[in-house]
Amino acid sequence: MEPYLNASDKFDLQQNYRRYLKFHDQCQLLNEILKDARASRVWVAGVVLMVFALGSEFFLGAAAGLFGLYFYRILSAWYRLSQVEENVEGIERWFASKGLKFESRVLYQRNDDQLEQPLDPFNEELYR
Repeated sequence: MEPYLNASDKFDLQQNYRRYLKFHDQCQLLNEILKDARASRVWVAGVVLMVFALGSEFFLGAAAGLFGLYFYRILSAWYRLSQVEENVEGIERWFASKGLKFESRVLYQRNDDQLEQPLDPFNEELYR
């Protein structure tokens, strides 16, 4: 089966393909930022300061600030990641409505189960 795409969808297909690649890259970057935020050892310093907090309100405030920083970084990274993932899912739904699907950054026809024929939306020969 020759994979031909509708010529009237050419502009939308190319624009949404660019948007998908941009959001896909942002999603990977934000995943790394979220991993770094979770791996941060700021909370360890907060626990150490909690030991000193028994005798000082300053150390209690410093410990609370470190815990706040730790959780703020995690929550802000998670929030940005969820927004980008929603955009990616919306674009994937649009492509699914056109009979296409993505595997990582590569576009295929939905019925191409073996992923043998990748599509290039910028190839003029695909449009009829």
